[in-house]
Amino acid sequence: METSKNLIVSNVAEIELVYKTNVKASERPKIASSKDANTILLENWNSDKIEFVEQFKVMYLNRGNHVIGIVDISTGGIAGTYVDIRVVYAGALKANACAIIVAHNHPSGVLKASEQDKTLTRELKKAGEILKIQLLDHLIVTSEGYFSFRDEGLL
Repeated sequence: METSKNLIVSNVAEIELVYKTNVKASERPKIASSKDANTILLENWNSDKIEFVEQFKVMYLNRGNHVIGIVDISTGGIAGTYVDIRVVYAGALKANACAIIVAHNHPSGVLKASEQDKTLTRELKKAGEILKIQLLDHLIVTSEGYFSFRDEGLL
């Protein structure tokens, strides 16, 4: 009986909650507007893919709206990409983020939110409210401009 119990325990994965950074807090950029967020996101976007395939990224922020990090959540095809809300917030929880800004590109260059974009934004906002992690904005980015859900009153 005892051997069986030990076997079960040894087959359980250890989960460690750790956040490591090599960037000093004073060196992290601060987000004060959608323009700031767009600038930083574009600096971290592969310019070879922005007009090719749709990608979804998340910017994690601390309480002072300083960028903790940016994570690529998914890459899809020409017309869309799948976003798992659990993955978006798993990163936020691990980084101890207080807020997030999400972004995706439209390879077509169209700076207009689709119904799917609006639905996803509502779902992300609702999940964030439960976790006490604020969704500050959802940007649609292209090589020639951006669309902000916050600026357009959709968030």
